[in-house]
Amino acid sequence: MTNSYDTGRLNLPFVGIPTFGKRPYVADWRTINAHAAIMGAPFDFGTQFRAGARFGPRAVREASTLFSFGHAGAYDHEDDAVYLGPDVTIVDIGDADIIHTDTEASHANIEVGVRAMLDAGALPVVIGGDHSINIPCIRAYAGRGPIHILQIDAHLDFVDVRHGVRHGHGNPMRRAAEQAHVTGITALGIRNVSSTARDGYIAARAMGDDILSVRQVRKLGVSGVLARIPKGARLYITIDIDGFCPSIAPGTGTPSHGGFLYYEVLEILQGVARAHDVVGIDLVEVAPDYDHSGSTAILAAQVLLNLLGFIFHARASA
Repeated sequence: MTNSYDTGRLNLPFVGIPTFGKRPYVADWRTINAHAAIMGAPFDFGTQFRAGARFGPRAVREASTLFSFGHAGAYDHEDDAVYLGPDVTIVDIGDADIIHTDTEASHANIEVGVRAMLDAGALPVVIGGDHSINIPCIRAYAGRGPIHILQIDAHLDFVDVRHGVRHGHGNPMRRAAEQAHVTGITALGIRNVSSTARDGYIAARAMGDDILSVRQVRKLGVSGVLARIPKGARLYITIDIDGFCPSIAPGTGTPSHGGFLYYEVLEILQGVARAHDVVGIDLVEVAPDYDHSGSTAILAAQVLLNLLGFIFHARASA
C-alpha cells in the first residue's frame, strides 16, 4: 500500500478544511503575501426580510472546494487559456470579527480587513453577508485613488435613510455615491418591484448612477453594456446573488424573478476584466438555508473563481 504522505497528498474536495478553493489560510493579517486575498464578512443585521446571509461565507467556501482540483490551473477549451495557474497566489484570511447587534463595530472590523488586504498589495475579495457589508468595503478605498463601481443586483440599494437606518442592505450604493473617491456606478439587473422608491432613482441618476434592467442589458448585449462603463475606470465589482434569477440562485433573502442567467453575467465580467483594472470584489446575500441543494453557493464560488481567473489572465496578457 502506497503512503500518500510519501507521494504527495491527493487532497480531494471533500477532505480537509474548506478554505476558499482550499487555498492557504493566513491568520495574521500583517503577513498577507498574495495576488488576491479572500475574507468573509458574515454579517446580516442589515436585512429587511429573510436573514441568514451570515452563513454565506461558510457556504461559499465549502462549495468552492468543488473547484480545488486545478493544481496546475483550470484549462478553458473555449478560450484556449489556463486560468489561476500556479503563478497566481490566493490566500484565505478568514472572517472579519462580527459583534452581534452592533452594526458600526462590525462594519469597522470589515473595513480593517479590507485595508489590510490593500496594504499588502492583494486584490480584496469579500464574501458576505448582506449587502450592507459593501459600505465598509468602499470606505476602505478612501485615499487610494478613484474607483467606479459595477453593481450586479436585482435592487438599486440607493435608499438614503429609512426609519433612521443608514447602514442597512438597502443603503450601500447611496453611501458609496457619497464617497469622494467613487466616480460613478453602473448598476445592472435592476428590476421589478424595488426596495428603492422613485425619489431614490432620481437621486441615483443625479449622483452618477447608470441603471440598466435585465431586459435592457439583453437588448444592449455585452459590447453595448461594456461601452457604458467609463473607459479606463478602476473598477470595484459588487455582486448581489439576487442579481441572478432565483431559478438558479434561490438561496437568498430577497429573491426577484427575471434575473440574469449564468453566462450573461460571466461574459460581462470577462469583458470588464479585459478592459479595466479591477481593484476589489464583493459577493453578497448568499443565504444557504433557503437552498438545500447548495446550488446557490456553488454558483457564487464558480463566479468568483472565474472572475479571478479572468482578472489575472488579463493582467498577465497586458
